Amino acid sequence: MSNKKGSLSITSENIFPVIKKWLYSDHDIFYRELISNGCDAITKLKKLDMMGEYSLPLDYKAKIQVIVSPEDKTLTFIDNGLGMTSEEVDEYINQIAFSGATDFLEKYKDKADSDQIIGHFGLGFYSAFMVADEVHIDTLSYKDGATAVHWECDGGTEFEMGDGDWDQVGTKITLFLNEDCLEFANEYRAREVITKYCSFMPTEIYLSKKGEEPKKDDDGNVIEPTPLNETQPLWAKSPSECTDDDYKAFYRDVFHDYKEPLFWIHLNMDYPFNLKGILYFPKINTEYDSIEGTIKLYNNQVFIADNIKEVIPEFLMLLKGVIDCPDLPLNVSRSALQNDGFVTKISEYITKKVADKLTGMCKTDKESYEKYWDDIAPFIKFGCLKDTKFCDKMNDYILFKDINDKYTTLPELLVKEEEKATDENGEAVEAEVVEENKDADDTKEPEDTRKTVYYVTDLQQQSQYVNMFKEQGQNAVILDHAIDTSFITQLEQRNENYKFCRIDADVTDTMVEETAEDELKAETETLTDVFRKALNNEGLEVKVEKFKNKDLSSMLTVSEESRRMQDMMRMYAMGGMDMNMFGSASETLVLNANNDLVQYILNNKDSENVPTFAAQLYDLAKIANAPLSPEAMTEFVARSNKIMMLLTK
Repeated sequence: MSNKKGSLSITSENIFPVIKKWLYSDHDIFYRELISNGCDAITKLKKLDMMGEYSLPLDYKAKIQVIVSPEDKTLTFIDNGLGMTSEEVDEYINQIAFSGATDFLEKYKDKADSDQIIGHFGLGFYSAFMVADEVHIDTLSYKDGATAVHWECDGGTEFEMGDGDWDQVGTKITLFLNEDCLEFANEYRAREVITKYCSFMPTEIYLSKKGEEPKKDDDGNVIEPTPLNETQPLWAKSPSECTDDDYKAFYRDVFHDYKEPLFWIHLNMDYPFNLKGILYFPKINTEYDSIEGTIKLYNNQVFIADNIKEVIPEFLMLLKGVIDCPDLPLNVSRSALQNDGFVTKISEYITKKVADKLTGMCKTDKESYEKYWDDIAPFIKFGCLKDTKFCDKMNDYILFKDINDKYTTLPELLVKEEEKATDENGEAVEAEVVEENKDADDTKEPEDTRKTVYYVTDLQQQSQYVNMFKEQGQNAVILDHAIDTSFITQLEQRNENYKFCRIDADVTDTMVEETAEDELKAETETLTDVFRKALNNEGLEVKVEKFKNKDLSSMLTVSEESRRMQDMMRMYAMGGMDMNMFGSASETLVLNANNDLVQYILNNKDSENVPTFAAQLYDLAKIANAPLSPEAMTEFVARSNKIMMLLTK
C-alpha cells in the first residue's frame, strides 16, 4: 500500500477541533473510550469465530494491554481483536463519527447478538486528542491477505496513513501525551483511572510499565500478571448463584464501606428491556454519617457515571448500588441520558422492585423488617414525599415506633377505640394509638370525625406528656426526624380518615375528669386574669381542667396547625432569618384545678407571692414543652432561688 495523505472527513455536526476540546467534561475518560473500543474489537472477533467466519488460535486469550512510559511520555493501548484494513481505517477513523459498531451490527444483524457491542457513535477514539499532541495507530486485520496499517495524526485535521510493521491481529494505539497531561503516563494514576471506569469490562485488562521486567517468585518462575478488572461482575450472575458473602464482598470492594449493608435487591430483567443490577440499603451508624449514596450506572459493564437522576429516582440516590442497562439511550459522550419515555420506564421499574422488596419483607419477615426500620426509614419517608406511586405501594407497610418501644403499621393505627381487645378477665389490653374524636356527629366538619394519631418528637423534652399518656393507658408514636413534619402532612393528604397530632397539642379526655361545661368558668376567669398580669401577657390563653393526676399543676399545649407551620418555616427559612416575623405558635396554658398550688393561687389571688408562683408555673409548663430561651432560663433559676428562700422564712 502506498503512503496516503489527506484531510479528515468532517461532518457539520462533529467538527474535530470542537470534539477534541469539548466532547468530554472529564479528560481521564479517554481511558474508558480506548479500552471500550478494544473490548468491542475482541467481542466482534469472537462472534466471527462463533459464526464460522474466522478461526481463533487454540491458545487465544482475549486481553487488553495498557503500557505506560513516563520517560517517553507515551501511553499505549493494545488489543487482540479483529483489527482494521486500510479501507476500514479510512472509513472508521478518517470519517469522524461513522460508527464501526453500527456498521458491524447492520452487516450481521441476523447472526450476531448486539448486547456486547459497546460503541455507538465512533467518537470515542478521538477522546485521545484531549490529552495527546500526536496519536499513532498500528493495526492488522484478521482478514486473509491483510497487511499492517500505520496511521498517525498530530491533532489537527491532517493525517498520514501507510504500510505498517505490526505483526499480530489486533490494534495498537500510541498516545504522545502533551505536557499538561503527563500524569496519565504515571502507573498509579493509570491504575486509578482504569479501576474507576473499567473495573467490570468484559475483557481482561493488564497494566504494565514499558521496559519493566516480569515479576518472579522465589524459585525464579514468572508470576502471571493479575488483570485489573473482574470480567464477570456479580450483577451479571443469577441471584441463585450468589451467596450472602458474595454480595457483602462485592459491596466492600466497590464502595469501600466496611459496615455491612442491611440487605440488598438483585435486579434481573430481560423484557421489555435489559436491566441488571444490585441495590444495597446501607447501615447508618450515627447521625453524623452521610446518607448520600452512590449508584453507579453501567452500559454493558462499561462505567458511565454516578447517580444519573434521569434513571435513578431521586430518593433512591440515598442507596448504594450498580445498575447495568445496555438499552439506555446515551448521548454522544455516554455521560448523560436522553430524558425520554424509555428512561422513565426504567426508573419506574427500579422503584417498583424496591417497593416489592420492602413490602414483601414486611409481609414475610416482619422481625427483620422491624430490625432494619430505623435505618431504612429515611429512604422510605423521602421516597413517599418524592414519588406518589411509591407512597401508595408503601402506605400499609410504613412502621411507626411507639412510646412502648413497639412497631405498628398504618392499618393497625386505624383500629377504633371501641374495638380494643380484652383479656380473659375482661380488662382492656394495651390501648391503641388511635383515639376516636369525642362527640362526633353528622353535623360536624369531616375533619372533626377523623381519628387522631398522637406522636412525640422528643422523648426527653416531652417526657411529662409521655408519662401522662402511659399512666392513662394511651399510646403515641415517635416521629423525631426533621423529615417527619413533611412526611405526616403527606400521609394525611393520602389517608383522609385520620390526622396526626403531637402529644402536647391538646389535653385528651382520658387525662381529665368529666366536668359540666360551665363548672370551671369562674376559676378560668380568675386564673386567666392572674396569669396575664403576672406574665404581662394580655393575649395568653388559659384553660382550666381537673386532671386525674393531682400532682400535675400546669401544662402547655400548642396548636398542631400553628406549630407545624412554625416547623415548616424553620425548615425552609434562610440562615439568620428572624422566626418571630412569622408570628408565634398558638399556645394555651392548661391549669389543674385539682392541684393544691393552683388552688392556693385561686384562694390567694391578691397575695404578693402569687405573681412569682404564677410565673414559675408557666415556666415549668414551658420547660416540658420546649427549651427556655437564655433570658427566660436566667429568670427561672433566679425565681427558683427566691421561692426556696420563701420556704425558709
